[in-house]
Amino acid sequence: VQLQASGGGLVQAGGSLRLSCAASGRTFSTYAMGWFRQAPGKEREFVAAISRSGGSTYYADSVKGRFTISRDNAENTVYLQMNSLKPEDTAVYYCAANIRSNYYSSCFPRSDEYDYWGQGTQVTVSS
Repeated sequence: VQLQASGGGLVQAGGSLRLSCAASGRTFSTYAMGWFRQAPGKEREFVAAISRSGGSTYYADSVKGRFTISRDNAENTVYLQMNSLKPEDTAVYYCAANIRSNYYSSCFPRSDEYDYWGQGTQVTVSS
């Protein structure tokens, strides 16, 4: 599985960005997806996850109500819509794929539950 994240950039506080992660190498609907982020000097942290079907989603408390994860299985792409951005959202954002699970509706919030990772896209929110 290859994952290519894009859509990052520089935005003012209160603004919006939409990240995309294009997947290839395996039938996209057979694996769950997640977004993580890592700020300078900090550990990678969970942001959002979505099940194989797209019917289940899960968010970190810090982004709940502001970010929305979605997927288009026909386009082999997962999205992260980020609204009301704050300076503390500044980080490199990574998409990840869980291919090991057989559960159709499960979401996975831990980084060790993922098998493949994209290269990351930088999001910078200015105050």
